Amino acid sequence: MTVAGLLLAAGAGRRLGQPKAFVECEGEPLVRRAVRLLRVGGCDPVHVVVGADAHRLPPLPGTVAVVNPRWRDGLGGSLLRGLRSLPPAAHAVVVVLVDQPWLSPTAVRRVRQAHTAGASVAVATYAGQPGHPVLLSRATWPLLAPYATGDRGARDFLRARADLVTRVPCDGSPEDLDTPADLARARGTWDRDVIG
Repeated sequence: MTVAGLLLAAGAGRRLGQPKAFVECEGEPLVRRAVRLLRVGGCDPVHVVVGADAHRLPPLPGTVAVVNPRWRDGLGGSLLRGLRSLPPAAHAVVVVLVDQPWLSPTAVRRVRQAHTAGASVAVATYAGQPGHPVLLSRATWPLLAPYATGDRGARDFLRARADLVTRVPCDGSPEDLDTPADLARARGTWDRDVIG
């Protein structure tokens, strides 16, 4: 069963002052770290949706870059564009955001295992609260369009179709990087995060 990885990395990172995809911690851009997260978690192929400063995307061998020319419209459009880019062989996709450096490959593997066990949608939870990664089976992709608008990705869909969602307890943290202070905190904890 083919489970793809989809990394959403198109935003401008206004509060951070630069696109988050290209922010470096310990010499590694967040986009490269997130691609590695998906690969170590067992996703193949991996597609990366970029937009702001897409020309700055570093080489990511074996990864498909998908440019969203309407990235300013928000996360929802990037999610839908990324789903449309995936090959027919992909039975499901694990979605992550580029600005969550504390996610672990174990969380990716857990949502994949939930899908193998029959879940059509699997959402990582942290202390009972939903976060990323999120696994979406192909059958759910057509249902997302009315929900994935503006800066809304799959969140409203997950709430509206809770009957489809399997919650998967995970360790780690779904916190994201939004400000320079967040980035400074990430740099202070980077060496504790083991992706492989």
